[in-house]
Amino acid sequence: MLHCPRNTMRIVLYSVIILASGFASAEAADPTGDWRVADGVANIRVAQCNGSMWGVVVWEQTPGGRDTNNPDVSKKSRPIIGMPILIDMKKKVGVDQWEGQVYNAKDGQFYSSTITPTSADQLEIKGCVLGFLCGGETWTRVAPPIPSSPANSMANSMTKGAPKSATPPKSAAPPRNVATTGTPGAGPKTTASVGPAGKKTAAAPAADPVGDICLLPDIAGFSH
Repeated sequence: MLHCPRNTMRIVLYSVIILASGFASAEAADPTGDWRVADGVANIRVAQCNGSMWGVVVWEQTPGGRDTNNPDVSKKSRPIIGMPILIDMKKKVGVDQWEGQVYNAKDGQFYSSTITPTSADQLEIKGCVLGFLCGGETWTRVAPPIPSSPANSMANSMTKGAPKSATPPKSAAPPRNVATTGTPGAGPKTTASVGPAGKKTAAAPAADPVGDICLLPDIAGFSH
């Protein structure tokens, strides 16, 4: 008779540990989703668009902010909500790190930058020395990773130089709800109305002010 249950159990246990480590690494390596900046003044949505990572402001602590420090006069009045912050970040070979540019709204300048997921819930930003987006700070996840946008899938399937559709594709998934006021990362706000016989009925959640960031003009029309 063969007596090897202990060895079998050890092999199974080691296999489970290895698989769990692999899943953890895969999850930690995904920088997409909504992230709260270190000082809590904004949430940034990161998504893969046209083969690159982009980040856009989807919530601000003080509503109504404008890009007043932008040296481009035509952009000084644009809202902070929906403004690209992480620009065309490419994955570095062999490491879970993306590099590109970061826009610093405090001085209206672009800086070379990198983003690195240090865990499933933390994203390290490096490359700039001024402003709330710079100096090697760590962002905290407030929403789970998101799938690649249909806009990204379409762009990857197109040959180089092929004309783009005049009408951007609609997102296959419903837009994530992000409140424009209140606590960052909080659930969607709803309002109740009084129905027949005095019964309250819940209204639909507040609409996401940004939705699929890959469909924003500044990103969809970006020229590589």
